[in-house]
Amino acid sequence: MTSAHDGAHAPTGPGGSTAAGASPLGADDAARSTTAVESPSTLHDLEEAVHRLEAEAEHRPPAAGPTTNLVVATLVVALGAAALVGSLSLGVGSARTPGSGTWPLILSLLIVVLGLGLAVTARSTTDAERFSRSSLLVLAGLATMVVFVALIGTIGFEIPAALLAFVWLRFLGGEGWRLSVVMSLGLVVAFYLIFVAALSVPIPHLF
Repeated sequence: MTSAHDGAHAPTGPGGSTAAGASPLGADDAARSTTAVESPSTLHDLEEAVHRLEAEAEHRPPAAGPTTNLVVATLVVALGAAALVGSLSLGVGSARTPGSGTWPLILSLLIVVLGLGLAVTARSTTDAERFSRSSLLVLAGLATMVVFVALIGTIGFEIPAALLAFVWLRFLGGEGWRLSVVMSLGLVVAFYLIFVAALSVPIPHLF
């Protein structure tokens, strides 16, 4: 015996129960309905992802070529060399009694090695971008570092470090005035307490 409902037929056994091996009435329709609901949503998500990738590709600056990569590597090496000369003028000291220029010397050597690595991979690097207006922020950051290195041996690290942190937070990072001032002073105080007061590292300081 069969039962009819809106033109759909499903074999039933005695008493109106569904026969073995047959799907209950409406189960296939519910599955098809669920698939029909999920498929448009999935396609919509894929379309949105494609649109986002296209928008990012349109706004991304063009890739830098080997010449630009080599220029950047040269600038990094020059910056590291200048910092190296400045650290030597501060006094390196020895392994047991490090001088004021010990850590600047180590950082300078790392910068030089980084620049040489960039020079070696200048032709194979493809994810670098050409110089744009945002590149000026990087140059401004480098300029502040040069000023910091030039002043730390003369007037100590407190004032140059506070000014450096403030410029980076407020003008390069876009933070608020109050947060920039508080964070700058807090960093200098913490640095002083750890390295000067607690560890007695011979860093040029005023107080």
